[in-house]
Amino acid sequence: MKVKFIAFLIFILYSVSVFAEPTHAIAMHGYPKYPANFTHFDYVNPDAPKGGILREASFGSFDTFNPFVIKGNSAPGNGLIFETLMTSSSDEPFSEYGLIAEKVEMPQDRSWVAFQINPKAKFSDGTPVTADDVVFTFETLRDKGVPQYRYYYSGVDKVEATDKLRVLFTFKDKNNRELPLILGQMPVLSRKDWQGKDFEATTLQMPLGSGAYRLKEFELNRYIVYERDPNYWGADLPVNRGMNNFNEIRYDIYRDTAVAVEALKAGAYDVRVENEAKKWATAYDIPAVEEGELIKKEFTHGLPSGMQGFVMNTRRPIFADIKVREAMQYVLDFNWLNDKLFHGSYIRTKSFFDNSDLAATGLPKEDELALLKPFKEQLDERVFTQEIYVPELDSKNPRPQLLKALDLLKQAGWEVKDGVLKNAQGQPFEFEILLDSSGASAWERIALPFVRNLKKIGITARIRVMDALQYKHKLDSFDFDMFVMVWGQSLSPGNEQLYFWGSEAANQNGSYNFAGIQSPVVDGLIEKIIGANTREDLLAATRALDRVLMWGFYVIPQWHTNKTRIVYWDKFGMPDVTPLHGPSVMTWWVK
Repeated sequence: MKVKFIAFLIFILYSVSVFAEPTHAIAMHGYPKYPANFTHFDYVNPDAPKGGILREASFGSFDTFNPFVIKGNSAPGNGLIFETLMTSSSDEPFSEYGLIAEKVEMPQDRSWVAFQINPKAKFSDGTPVTADDVVFTFETLRDKGVPQYRYYYSGVDKVEATDKLRVLFTFKDKNNRELPLILGQMPVLSRKDWQGKDFEATTLQMPLGSGAYRLKEFELNRYIVYERDPNYWGADLPVNRGMNNFNEIRYDIYRDTAVAVEALKAGAYDVRVENEAKKWATAYDIPAVEEGELIKKEFTHGLPSGMQGFVMNTRRPIFADIKVREAMQYVLDFNWLNDKLFHGSYIRTKSFFDNSDLAATGLPKEDELALLKPFKEQLDERVFTQEIYVPELDSKNPRPQLLKALDLLKQAGWEVKDGVLKNAQGQPFEFEILLDSSGASAWERIALPFVRNLKKIGITARIRVMDALQYKHKLDSFDFDMFVMVWGQSLSPGNEQLYFWGSEAANQNGSYNFAGIQSPVVDGLIEKIIGANTREDLLAATRALDRVLMWGFYVIPQWHTNKTRIVYWDKFGMPDVTPLHGPSVMTWWVK
């Protein structure tokens, strides 16, 4: 009898693992907020009127409509064309709801996931979306797409279309809780449309999509216009109610942000997210703002700030030494910049996950120590004994900080001789700060005081401005010394951390591991993040990673704010609720 009971128990456990009920949504941890019968997200106006034109600005240039490959600079807004298997809600840390996939199946151990395609899903030419299209998309993006797909999809062992509308992904292990959601974010391409075409080439022929918008017209590097597809198959889905309200969305291309601001004030386009504190404070003192025709509004959000900073390329010999990278931390004068240039509107960034509970604070707690101690011999002892420290230079008395920088540089083999910092071979310490031409006017104002402070300790730094295409090529091939990078972070970090900091990504052109980090400690902690079974496990692993990255001094942290600053003409209506992830213009409508 006992043997029969054990056999029955094994069968039940096996059944739980293998069989799963189809559901409308999945969450990273816990359960989705919205039930199966929900009619719309809480942060939209489900009765928003359709119509009108949204005009936006974009910068630089474009030479392709294929955003999925490393080659070329893709056109602004072409994400409007492509629909994904599932879509995220903006008022939860990380949950996804059915879009192209009507239902999703997933066992408790997340060893596989299956997506059931909505039979109504169609590409813009009227052809149905099938499981075969999903298989084609996965294999093409994995083998030919930008490097991030290779990292994201590396945990998939097998993909198969089990019938015309069902696709099954089987995973290599059970340690990757996020992988089902990553696959849910996959855009779906048409196998038929791509037949006979070179997927890796640039193209000015818009690929076939299944989204709410389609290409209407464009003039290369001047403008691009998308129109709402009147036959869009998903218009009545709960995830789309109150969204996609504009008949047309137009992007005008500008070379410089200063010109774009003047164009906005002249009414040439409708809305701008203002990321420059000085412009926010001073550029909009015009009658239209005073009279309420042009509106400035701050929206508070609950997202991590991520990391913005001067990135040092450790592939370059001068930045390979951690003592040199630590010395660089003492030269940036944030307080002067914030006072003189930013009107006091920014907070100094002290974490790769600032403005969230993911950030490491104080000394490591017990759960973090359990993850860090196995790597103790490979880590700076300060990871365990000191709080994360970002030096603050005092512009009125910079000497102590600059002397600290010089002491660290001396430990790394650099000394000042005749006013020039040199190594034992007599080579001067020189490097280049790369800037994108579209925002160069703003960033030169920030970089120049940094360059002057470097000069005080014998370092020569030169600013180099490049157009968008050259700039992108330099970054994709890691051919730079230093530049300004922003790594955005979500409330549920996961596989993208491999793409940001993983050792394999350091050698893959086009990845976001710009610093060139190759650390088994970092790799091990990222594995813990990806395999976290609970929110608590995720927090501990993320905070531990944060400490290791901060004490690695790969970036000179800059600043952040917890607000999104938007300037827009008073022609829009918008929902009363701003979700956790911040405002989205796609929930607005023309009044």
